Amino acid sequence: MNKKTWEEFCKLRDDFKKIVKQINRDLPELSRMQQSLVENRGGPAYRVETPVVYNTALDDITPETQIKLILVADNPGRREQTAENRRYLIGPSGKIAAGFFTKHPEFGIEFYKNVLILNKTPVHTPRTAELAELAKHCRSGEDKFEKILCKSQEQMATLLIAFHRCFSPIPVWIIGYSEMKKGGIFETYTCCLQKEYSRFPKRLEELFFYRHFSMNQFTIDLNKQRKKNESCKDALARIGKTYRDRILGID
Repeated sequence: MNKKTWEEFCKLRDDFKKIVKQINRDLPELSRMQQSLVENRGGPAYRVETPVVYNTALDDITPETQIKLILVADNPGRREQTAENRRYLIGPSGKIAAGFFTKHPEFGIEFYKNVLILNKTPVHTPRTAELAELAKHCRSGEDKFEKILCKSQEQMATLLIAFHRCFSPIPVWIIGYSEMKKGGIFETYTCCLQKEYSRFPKRLEELFFYRHFSMNQFTIDLNKQRKKNESCKDALARIGKTYRDRILGID
């Protein structure tokens, strides 16, 4: 990347770190509430080590790195929040994503080398749906956690748009859209995208929505919808545009 792009990337990376630090300052009780959620949810118990996760993989990016895709997942899960990791999409979903690009060299992408990975919020929960459950555990004052969660979505959406502007033209894949609908956990994130991308129609055309990599939903959906003799790239462009227009309410 050129000097201007590198400098802008470094600034945005620092902004990301500031977002994480601010959430930690605003919610000093978050770690305790997350631990309570883990211990009472009925699943495997583990220690919450990083309540709000900055993706340290961004620290490995250098001026020589070629960013070919921006990918947005939901929020950091169990593996992502451990002190030894603190990276996004390194669990089973990440392995499926990496495997997809290995099987499809026509994209020219090495997943953990050419993809900049963000989330819709950096707040950790074992599963994304449990963000709603965490809100119940964290209720204090006037729904403090819910307000901060919404703010974090606005900040992460703004960060995505800025990274996209920095590296454009480049595709952006938003993985997992079910909670982006009205009334969903990530409705705030969607509203921010609608507002900002409406101002940049050309950049909007680089935005695509897909199903999760988890449980292989991404590949299953691709195989189900792919037309006869349609290339993988063409199928994904069509599918991703259809979901994008549906979620963002584009006619």
